[in-house]
Amino acid sequence: MNILVIGSGGREHAICAAFARSSRVTKILCAPGNAGIAQIAECVAIKADDIAGLVKYASANVIDLTFVGGETSLALGIVDGFESRGLKIIGPEKQAAQLEASKSFAKDFMARHGVPTAKYVTAHSPGFAVLELESGDFGDEATPVVVKADGLAAGKGVVVAANRAEAISAINEMAALVGADAAEKIVLEECLVGKEVSLLMFADGENFALMPPTRDYKRIGEGDAGPNTGGMGTITDASLLTIEQTNRIVDKMIIPTLAGCAAEGFPFRGILFLGIMMTADGPKLLEYNVRFGDPETQSILVRLETDFVDICDAILAGGGKSGNPRGSKSVSSLPEMNIRWKSGNSATIVLASKGYPDNPQTGYVIHGLENAELQGGISIFHAGTTLGPDGKFLTSGGRVLGVTAVAESLDDALAKAYSAAEQISWDGMQYRRDIGK
Repeated sequence: MNILVIGSGGREHAICAAFARSSRVTKILCAPGNAGIAQIAECVAIKADDIAGLVKYASANVIDLTFVGGETSLALGIVDGFESRGLKIIGPEKQAAQLEASKSFAKDFMARHGVPTAKYVTAHSPGFAVLELESGDFGDEATPVVVKADGLAAGKGVVVAANRAEAISAINEMAALVGADAAEKIVLEECLVGKEVSLLMFADGENFALMPPTRDYKRIGEGDAGPNTGGMGTITDASLLTIEQTNRIVDKMIIPTLAGCAAEGFPFRGILFLGIMMTADGPKLLEYNVRFGDPETQSILVRLETDFVDICDAILAGGGKSGNPRGSKSVSSLPEMNIRWKSGNSATIVLASKGYPDNPQTGYVIHGLENAELQGGISIFHAGTTLGPDGKFLTSGGRVLGVTAVAESLDDALAKAYSAAEQISWDGMQYRRDIGK
């Protein structure tokens, strides 16, 4: 099989690596990819948001399966475009992608289907958002409140404000932070208290198969200080959720979500990601993502033992309709599969450029990659790298590398990942030293 992966980050590097382990894969292509991905896949110079170009490329070449990495392509309708040409692709259609592309759509969907979540209100302009705060519906001037840009913001459109004054500042600065389109509407939420956990699953429109629970560390600074980023590290750890908590999430969140999507005419097929706060009143849903997270993917897929192509086949087979290229009942369905995961835990440490997330400085030579890879049991996923004229890896983005390790205990996985990270350097490199703590 020839596989096309859409995207250019560490997530897509991990996805390509998972496909590379399959005996069914002949060739992997990645559009547009990066310098690290180019070591295991052929990079295609088409941007992830060039939907017409990607459809044209896949139609003109022998692409047996396409896997979409990021949310922007999904929100733009890449799945709809591929399916209209009879091309097999993994990901939700444009209407289902609204669960991530619009925070207000997602919150209204949760309310319609009884999914437990924070109290919220949608303001149709920054000015109305300020008026909503001043109305007192979210408490007095000292009450914390969460401010969210309605549209896609690469993980940077959420501000947990300590009080009303900070919330108003966040509202007024949101457009400059994430763009006017993303911040055209503002969602205000009560600030939930508890521990966050992420639960991802494969979904076929009706059925689902859970992945190991993960925790993401969003803020740039240690002790969860500073602004939100796309993610500075992740762990997988079974102890993040008890069996009872998992069952409650399935009953109160997952089943209503998949049933709600089907009832509203957009069965969800692909990767569904739940960001959850474990409160004193039980789990409450913070947000949906409609794709693999980054860097959650790196920590999850290194533990996957089942053939990734077989899982993709099961997603396409489920909920198949006559004439729909998704449908093929000649393969195992998700409920029939026993998806296997390596035992133990995993950890990913993100190495970022100086100035990230506000103003990353790039173009620096990366040293020590070979020494890090010699550590054993280490996977290094490239997120923002390019090759210089002398063949050396250079930094080309805010998040540059993800150093991932698997071990029987979380402490051992973290120790291995940090030991490898210490072998790598470039001018201004930064990373958190408290991931998993």
